[in-house]
Amino acid sequence: MTEIAAAVVGTGFIGVVHVEALRRLGIPVLGVVGSSVERARAKADAMGLHVYASFEEMLADPRVTVVHITTPNHLHFPQVKAAIAAGKHVVCEKPLAMTSAESAELLRLANEAGIVHAVNFNIRFYPLCQHARALVQTGEIGATRIIQGSYLQDWLMLPTDWNWRLEPELGGELRAVADIGSHWLDLTTFITGEQVSAVMADMATFIPVRHKPTRPIDTFTGKEVTVAETVEQPIHTEDYASILLRFASGARGVLTVSQVSPGRKNRLSFEIDGERSSLAWDSERPEELWLGRRETASGLLLRDPALLMPAVRGTTDYPGGHAEGFPDTFKQLYKAVYRAIASGAPPAAPDYPTFADGHAELLLGEAILRSAREERWVAIER
Repeated sequence: MTEIAAAVVGTGFIGVVHVEALRRLGIPVLGVVGSSVERARAKADAMGLHVYASFEEMLADPRVTVVHITTPNHLHFPQVKAAIAAGKHVVCEKPLAMTSAESAELLRLANEAGIVHAVNFNIRFYPLCQHARALVQTGEIGATRIIQGSYLQDWLMLPTDWNWRLEPELGGELRAVADIGSHWLDLTTFITGEQVSAVMADMATFIPVRHKPTRPIDTFTGKEVTVAETVEQPIHTEDYASILLRFASGARGVLTVSQVSPGRKNRLSFEIDGERSSLAWDSERPEELWLGRRETASGLLLRDPALLMPAVRGTTDYPGGHAEGFPDTFKQLYKAVYRAIASGAPPAAPDYPTFADGHAELLLGEAILRSAREERWVAIER
């Protein structure tokens, strides 16, 4: 892969994660782009990276073959569109765009350009989530009946907690659902192969007014940073949502999403109940997959390459008992994406989430928002 090189746009929390994962794979990272050269400099210096003077300068660098977009949501559409026009392969953080009309356009442009395109639904790449999918595909649990779970965090539980995602013009009209709920929805539909057909959503904003700092702060640093000057800011996006789900197969589901749940730093959990057995997983205990049965003892599978389905073993790199976690999911995702890039063209059946998956999540998010506003079931229009 010596002819392949990347640049990362965005130097916040998740941008640094992208850089670290790429380096672990031996992918050269030629530089980063920040909101300003000054803000990017400290992060770039710590990582020993070049800072591009602008997004345009980075696109003009012929050595850059892949662009990773990790900027605030409102920048995804114009930046991805420009990267495609420049002939770059693209990995974009979710959401792919601010609206499904925008994501549909990006999907069309990417397909027409023949580039490799991916959306960063990294949670798919926990080895036991891949194993759960393989179990469903082999018929281990039988037909899916119920999919339930939650994604809970506490980083925005105080009125003094702040992040750009709280501003609709930067993050979009959906916040908790788009930011973390989309991961849960992508993961559970990936594992089960089910397609959401309709939704009924209830949302709440428990903190209607927050104290916005007068200077920018990075994601997840609110409790570590003391900001002397703030201004009051009305909030119009959700802190919480619960969503009833109907699936095309007849299965049912329910998801709860919260960014104000004390003590929950980043907990995604699901249980999938089939006609013969169940599967349950918790991101705070990522090395364990619960297998529920009625006629025989239920059990706990600990991640061990020797015990995983053969097709899944390539998504885990360490022996059993040597924990793999959040940073490893990025590495495994990019391993799949850069394998496609090295082959010269997108595969017919990608083993990573693409712009098509990003577009599907925006369609689903728009239906969830409409359902909450109109207080009724809304069908998913595809």
